[in-house]
Amino acid sequence: MRVQLNSRLGKLATVAGLCLVLAGMFTAVSYSVTLYRLFCQVTGAGGYTARAAADTATQSHRVVTVAFSTNVAPGMPWHFEPVQSSVQVHLGQEALVFFRAENLSDKPIVGHATFNVTPDRVGPYFKKIQCFCFTEERLGAHQSVEMPVDFFVDPRLAKDRNAEDVDHIELSYTFFPSRDPQGAADLARFDGVKPSAAAGEKLFATVCGACHALDRSKVGPPLDGVVGRAAGSVNGYPYSAALAHAHIVWSAATLDKWLANPRGFIPGATMPLSVPDEVRRRDIIAYLASLKGHG
Repeated sequence: MRVQLNSRLGKLATVAGLCLVLAGMFTAVSYSVTLYRLFCQVTGAGGYTARAAADTATQSHRVVTVAFSTNVAPGMPWHFEPVQSSVQVHLGQEALVFFRAENLSDKPIVGHATFNVTPDRVGPYFKKIQCFCFTEERLGAHQSVEMPVDFFVDPRLAKDRNAEDVDHIELSYTFFPSRDPQGAADLARFDGVKPSAAAGEKLFATVCGACHALDRSKVGPPLDGVVGRAAGSVNGYPYSAALAHAHIVWSAATLDKWLANPRGFIPGATMPLSVPDEVRRRDIIAYLASLKGHG
């Protein structure tokens, strides 16, 4: 009798063990996609970018081009595009870029953005400080907003032998309808935000820094103290005749017109680049206005 009881208990234990194994396998399969996604987000594998609280890296001389691409899921009535097609940044340099989203429908929609970078091996080194992709995002009916992404590329990329040939990175986003719309953040928080000198400083580095410095002439004249200064008045800089005889003083209003369309604002001017995006212009101007003019 005791032998039979032990045999039955043994069989029950075996069946229970098999059930536990099967339950574990089922759970692993059910959550494998989620677990893999979490693994990628933490490690940067598969082209997933990493998150950082701040840019504490030392900027290097190596420059990479970061390009941007956007998509929306089929049937999602949003228009979604990068404000700038690409930027050039030094490794370790914090950069601020913008993406524009517009809800084309008659009702609010909550979306979630997936993201990745290519080449995949760059993922662990692409650090995002601020991004709309961190949360579920609600966009009101027919509302349009510009959303910032604050990032840097870790200088340790230069020490990775597998990334020695990388000089071009593409950051891609796709917006999908949210599966968890409850408690979504409202993209209206980006609409009508006051100009930010801190944001302008980052934008100046990526948008203007190739041609302008604060304390010395480069391709363009030094810009420390430009707000309140007469156009074409820096001693020793070879201004165009149009700018030297423009008879204007740089203010928030005149700088906005200049950055929006230099040659349209001052015919005959030679500045080849413009900043057509209003949000970026106002932040850059806020930064220039914050400078003390001491060089």
